[in-house]
Amino acid sequence: MSTPPPRVVATEGALAIVARLRERHGALIFHQSGGCCDGSSPMCYAEGDLITGDSDRCIGEIGGCRFFIGAAQFEYWRHTQLVIDVVPGRGGMFSLENGEGVRFLTRSRVFTDEEYLALKESEGGPELLR
Repeated sequence: MSTPPPRVVATEGALAIVARLRERHGALIFHQSGGCCDGSSPMCYAEGDLITGDSDRCIGEIGGCRFFIGAAQFEYWRHTQLVIDVVPGRGGMFSLENGEGVRFLTRSRVFTDEEYLALKESEGGPELLR
């Protein structure tokens, strides 16, 4: 079996902002928004400020912070690796980077057939992350 790729990664720029936010706010979590209010942005919260539910999936970590995605979003993006980046602009209304002059942005790339097979094998077959 091949080593499965991470489902979520971050650019160096995003990791630098995450580190700065962790210094200021302590432990953080991310949640990939499903399109309400702030579009489909990755949202950054102080741990405990967002209660995740049964339909939220932890798909990995970036910068030492757990990264969650809702079940519907996961089904849509299950074949892709999420690449969290940072760009100039204004962060989401509730996301901690708001006011920093930057915002987190999700990019993605489709897993290769080999990568996806490795993920399926490591996560229990067709019932990925269930």
